[in-house]
Amino acid sequence: MKDTLKIVAAAAMLAASAGLAAAADKVVMGTNWLAQGGHGGFYQALADGTYEKYGLDVEIRMGGPQVNNRPMLPAGRLDFLMAGNLLLSFDNVRNDIPTVVVAAFFQKDPQVLMAHDGAYSSFDDLKNAPTILISKDGQFSFWKWLVTDHGFANEQLRPYGYNLAQFLSDDKMVQQGYGTAEPIYAAAEGAKPVAYLLADQGWNTYSTTIETRAELVENNPELVQRFIDASIEGWYNFLYGDRTAAYALIMKDNPEMTKEKLDKEMAQFEKLGIIDVGDAKEKGIGAMSTERIKAFYDTAVNSGIIEEGSVDLSKVATDQFVNKGHGLDIAKKLQGN
Repeated sequence: MKDTLKIVAAAAMLAASAGLAAAADKVVMGTNWLAQGGHGGFYQALADGTYEKYGLDVEIRMGGPQVNNRPMLPAGRLDFLMAGNLLLSFDNVRNDIPTVVVAAFFQKDPQVLMAHDGAYSSFDDLKNAPTILISKDGQFSFWKWLVTDHGFANEQLRPYGYNLAQFLSDDKMVQQGYGTAEPIYAAAEGAKPVAYLLADQGWNTYSTTIETRAELVENNPELVQRFIDASIEGWYNFLYGDRTAAYALIMKDNPEMTKEKLDKEMAQFEKLGIIDVGDAKEKGIGAMSTERIKAFYDTAVNSGIIEEGSVDLSKVATDQFVNKGHGLDIAKKLQGN
């Protein structure tokens, strides 16, 4: 009889487990580039079971040079999208694309201008550089701000083709870069780069925002909340805990990554103060405010990047899923506070 009861109990447990597994909501998230340390918190939540704990079956689909994940979100092929900065979200609203920002995982945009050590005395001195390499996208965004707000000149501008060769061959050369990428790559080639973070000069956009469809926010806010909460926990565990499992998944998706590269990247994040800074210290990672979004909108308008009145800011983002201090207890525990 006891054996029979044990078998029945075991079967019930298996059935319950199967029911829980079946209940997990399938979620597809797209990134904005190849897997890297800047995506680490999401990979951490996947690797350590945090998404699973929140009843989510999450698939991370990489972006990359041959992949454009952006149209996949409104088309319903993705549920969440890692965006760059707020300009892309402004564009969505201007073009009546029904997406909305639900979290901002980087308080600062990692965009930098990179120079050779000793070539220029300060950020302002970069205005004296003969040549500055800027990508096409950059020319229509932060370059306009550099010209209008900081006095850079279009005569300095040359196209950047995402190749370090020109920079490495000329000590007077200045180029754009991602603060956690190009400076590391240039140093590996023997250069001594100095990176000037545009965010520290007034380029006040959030970065690594998470967008979803407006209909998902309206019809299934509970799922959105679970995804954001789990991702926040993933970031705290990635920043302050054991990154081994997340590193393994990142390197699986992007074999060009190594532990050494990832460690250097994360050291740059900490040095530049990108993620757990500002409002995130009190409101939690992912924090954002309508006031800050309006401030960046004003920056974009004043720089001639977008036209006044072209964006309905009420449709850009919602703060209903963040600013709750979620995960601060994890940070305190992992930091020994």
